[in-house]
Amino acid sequence: MAKKLKNPTPVRLPSGSWRCQVMVQGRRISVVDDDPEVAHAKALAIKNGILQEHKSPASMTVGEMIDRYIESKDSVLSPATIAGYKRIRKNALQDLMPVVLAALTQERVQRSINAMAREKSPKSVRNAHGLLSAALEMYYPDFALRTTLPQKKRYEAAVPSTDDIQAIMAACVGTENELPVMLAVWLGLRMSEILGLRWIDVDGDVLHIRHALVDEGEKTTKTYSSQRDLPLPAHIRELIDARPKRGDHIVELSRRALYCRFQTICKRAGVQHYRFHDLRHINASVMLALGVPNRYAQERMGHATDNMLKTVYQHTMSAEQAKVSHQVDSYFDALLHTILHTETGKSE
Repeated sequence: MAKKLKNPTPVRLPSGSWRCQVMVQGRRISVVDDDPEVAHAKALAIKNGILQEHKSPASMTVGEMIDRYIESKDSVLSPATIAGYKRIRKNALQDLMPVVLAALTQERVQRSINAMAREKSPKSVRNAHGLLSAALEMYYPDFALRTTLPQKKRYEAAVPSTDDIQAIMAACVGTENELPVMLAVWLGLRMSEILGLRWIDVDGDVLHIRHALVDEGEKTTKTYSSQRDLPLPAHIRELIDARPKRGDHIVELSRRALYCRFQTICKRAGVQHYRFHDLRHINASVMLALGVPNRYAQERMGHATDNMLKTVYQHTMSAEQAKVSHQVDSYFDALLHTILHTETGKSE
């Protein structure tokens, strides 16, 4: 930059251009230019009412509108959400992106959605339509979407059998993979929550779940309800204590590395292909089998509502909260005892 400019300060983008942001009537407006001084001057002119925004909504293309929408949310939404929006912008509904908003019609949107639905999942289609709808609501609110979307597919959780659970646990006992697998199976943690665990999250016999680590970086947990405190079973506390402290995080692996390691464990255990997330379903299914109350199962799993438990696991529960952790711990302690006893017998 030729000289240091006062607020608003231009920021260089990965593209090489310069962005300058100002707040006007509670709304953040961005000005992008190849010259930082020009971006700065335009931003000040907009802030002072001398210059209007560079484009009226009707003259923007759908792609430009979505770009502005994403940019307007980059400071308030999680990095993972913003990255997801950018993937949609790059890969979905591409036939709509060059269309000027004034020429956009409901039929055009419906045809684009129909084409996407033939190749992508209903969830992907709904996510793309949701981003389009949100951007239109902000920049072109007179255009009301009335799109027919593909029906949602019922989610069927893949829950390993008791034999498969035992085989998976046996395949990782005594290895460095045991801790992340046990955290998912025994405590029901998500992969991102396991990777986000820090040493400071261990407080005596309590584990504080506060962060999640995703490809785009560290963030808070999926929802406010996902922030929870779980009693630490003795075996998992021993695994944590035995772990070398090389950094801030207890499990120092990438998502890709943990996924690949788990696939190796499944092959070694001689079980079918499971996703790492399926280990979390084990925890829910065990609570179902033990008759744990819905409310406490929801809190333990970190769900915002009990909808997941009702629609995926379909159970009603009736037990006391004080027994929840003890019941789950007893179940996995028994499995672990069987595995260790069997391994001892083999060695003899």
